[in-house]
Amino acid sequence: MNKIIDLGKYIEIAINYLQVTFTPIWDAMDDGISWTVDNMTAFLLSIPFVVLLIVITFLAYYANAGRSSLKKEGLKKGIGLSIFIIFGFLLIYGMGYWKEAIQTTTLVLVSTFIALIIGIPFGILSAKSKVAEAIIKPILDFMQTMPAFVYLIPAIFFFSVGNTPGVIATVIFSVPPAVRLTSLGIKNVQKEVIEAGRAFGATENQILFKIELPLAMPTILTGVNQVILLSLSMVVIASMVGARGLGSIVYQGIQQNDVAKGFESGLGIVILAIILDRITQAFANKNQANKNE
Repeated sequence: MNKIIDLGKYIEIAINYLQVTFTPIWDAMDDGISWTVDNMTAFLLSIPFVVLLIVITFLAYYANAGRSSLKKEGLKKGIGLSIFIIFGFLLIYGMGYWKEAIQTTTLVLVSTFIALIIGIPFGILSAKSKVAEAIIKPILDFMQTMPAFVYLIPAIFFFSVGNTPGVIATVIFSVPPAVRLTSLGIKNVQKEVIEAGRAFGATENQILFKIELPLAMPTILTGVNQVILLSLSMVVIASMVGARGLGSIVYQGIQQNDVAKGFESGLGIVILAIILDRITQAFANKNQANKNE
């Protein structure tokens, strides 16, 4: 069937124009992201396995047991998560995928950091302006419903292959929860509290940074949790454009029809996902518990 509207042709023209016109910007982004990922990975790999295991286990225990309320429940969760981290990391290390696990963690952390830098300001803007919300909301809907594989096409076009297109595609895929939950958290702050702040002479910036954002923090941290999980869900797809890590091992297993390799690396991703999810959830719950006291 002949096309009546060749929309893809005009999209391609626009992307070609952007690629040629803003080449220095794409090159600078590529260099910056690659440098950050490579150096963070090298730094984490330079830390002895036992030391990193102790640090992350302590962090998980503190996030749960350090809550000032529900002390017994927090202790149980902290001990349980700590045991899971020890056995999970030992399993990944024993399977020989520790380096790939660190590479995956680095990609997730860098992608999450960029997504939050973009998402939180837009979430604030969406909460403060109905016009901005009307513009941002359909864009977020578009970003969340577009198949993740589609993001790889412009990412490859602008940045070739490697970690950078994987990070960029992951950021685009994972940024909507940061925007939505930041906006939701600020909107849910009680109007009486804001009016009290204004009555005491607080400026709009003081209200935002000293009242709204602190009170919205549990919801924002839930957004951080969602961004991390969505970033992890992209690691296999990102490996198709050269991103390193456990996702690339899964992809190799698919290509080689190697069930053992695919299962082991997939299990490693699941372990990382559970650990990151539980730690971020614990910090969100801790923040909420302290706020309620």
